[in-house]
Amino acid sequence: MSCSVARPLDSVTVSSSSAAVSGPIAETAPLSLCTREPHVPADRLVAEMVPPPRFDSVRFDTYIPDPNQPSQTEAVRVLSGFAAGLGGAHAIGAGKRGLFGFGRAKAPKVPAGPRGVYLDGGYGVGKTHLLASLWHATPAEPALKAFGTFVELTNLVGALGFQKTVQTLSGHRLLCIDEFELDDPGDTVLVSTLLGKLVDAGVALAATSNTLPGKLGEGRFAAADFLREIQGLSAHFRALRIDGEDYRHRGLPEAPPPFSDEQVTKTAYATEGSSLDDFPHLLEHLARVHPSRYGALTDGLKAVCLTDVQPVPDQSTALRLVVLADRLYDREVPVLASGLPFDRLFSEEMLNGGYRKKYFRAISRLTALARDAGRLAGH
Repeated sequence: MSCSVARPLDSVTVSSSSAAVSGPIAETAPLSLCTREPHVPADRLVAEMVPPPRFDSVRFDTYIPDPNQPSQTEAVRVLSGFAAGLGGAHAIGAGKRGLFGFGRAKAPKVPAGPRGVYLDGGYGVGKTHLLASLWHATPAEPALKAFGTFVELTNLVGALGFQKTVQTLSGHRLLCIDEFELDDPGDTVLVSTLLGKLVDAGVALAATSNTLPGKLGEGRFAAADFLREIQGLSAHFRALRIDGEDYRHRGLPEAPPPFSDEQVTKTAYATEGSSLDDFPHLLEHLARVHPSRYGALTDGLKAVCLTDVQPVPDQSTALRLVVLADRLYDREVPVLASGLPFDRLFSEEMLNGGYRKKYFRAISRLTALARDAGRLAGH
């Protein structure tokens, strides 16, 4: 089936009583994600290993701990101290390096004590906020600090090769890994081996993680599972438990009701820089674009408008949608949709399976973006 966008505006009957956005209609048609097939060179993958736009301005003092969860206040205190401790031991610019940090650097002086911290908590308790705050608080130039998801790190290894990735990151003072994935044993071993090389080079580590299959419990897995899976690196990590509920939905309904096709289409045409796509066709298109390019897929977008949202048909498609949801959330791109609400995207079988935490994170983030999009449609 060929990729197509949602119905053009001239095929939509506009009712005067519609609750859709009012005002002038843009002269140009919306963009389409389905027509984008971005190429992402390796140097961009390296350069973009910084906190995403949503977390560009976060700091420890902008994190608002829940007064009923003292572990959140304690996490800020410990992480602030961890960042301060990275101030002088790892020599910045120890030896000149080649392109993207390739080349040999002097062996850094590694301080005593844990060189890593693991943030252990459920989705929506602010782990990424704290991880990005740690990156910002670490006293080193941005080029010597790296921040990325587990998927982005494995993509970097795929683009550069293992040895060049080690050389690229060995001169860094800090590597932050968000959503460390334990679902794929091969990737887990790969990244664990990489982290071992980086620890030997004196790089400090910080990570959050996903749930192991069968370790669903509270919607997160215990730190012991993470420490066991990273094979021999557990001594380098201090685990910080962060309790609390999903801040995105405290006191708010789980998911806003979807809009009509008419409202979504009108809003797409009235919003400069928006995209308009039919949801089933978008899912087909995602299968043809590597997940490492999903960030580039959303370049320049001010809003994503989707018609005919339906349940995701299979697990592979669902996991691709999770990556897209993460990239949209990172970039603060609102999502306006018709069809089913986002809390009905995934089947009960999926929500009870080994990737449960990923799917709940996607629902949480898409719901937040759907609320943001309501303002575009005058709600």
